[in-house]
Amino acid sequence: MTRASDAEREAVVTRLRDAAGEGRLTVEELAERIDAAYAAQMRAELEPLTADLPAPAERVAFTPAAAPAAGPPAPARAGSPLVFGILGGGDRKGRWRVPPRMTVVNVMGGADLDLRDAVLETPDVEITVWSLMGGSTITVPEGVHVELEGFAIMGGNDLRLEGGDAPPGAPVVRVRAWSLMGGTDVRTRSARRRRHHGLPEPPEPPKPPRLH
Repeated sequence: MTRASDAEREAVVTRLRDAAGEGRLTVEELAERIDAAYAAQMRAELEPLTADLPAPAERVAFTPAAAPAAGPPAPARAGSPLVFGILGGGDRKGRWRVPPRMTVVNVMGGADLDLRDAVLETPDVEITVWSLMGGSTITVPEGVHVELEGFAIMGGNDLRLEGGDAPPGAPVVRVRAWSLMGGTDVRTRSARRRRHHGLPEPPEPPKPPRLH
């Protein structure tokens, strides 16, 4: 068996990020595969990470008319760069496309964003959240770089991350949260993995009080 080089690991990571930008991998899948790529010691460990992805030449030649009859998985829903949570919610979850820049406006309500099955249009995403008597919960998969900045008056913005440090080259999610009588929580959550292994979900951590 041949040991993998740093250049080969970086080439795999680049290919994975390109595939995520095309909508072939979700944020969670991208983070998991990048982590595995940097941890790989042998070339054989790298091959499965891109085995289900088209070669670069295939991506260039692909046209809708050339698609197989069964077709690829359903494309991710387009994500609006502006989300409102006014007197209610404007949640985003499931398979949806996350634009490079998003703005969330909450007034006496909240819009929650779940990025675990989302597809990033770029590997660096910035989400700005403005909240008045409300707020948002932003859920990211493990293995993603996360930054939280801003301030909260009569409320709080909270960052709770599980797992170890994200590997180099992992997606970056930057959250700018400005809150009055409310707040924004940014957290990781591995509920699907626990269900997959038959483990009970951990209890939800308490949230700071908000007025809705």
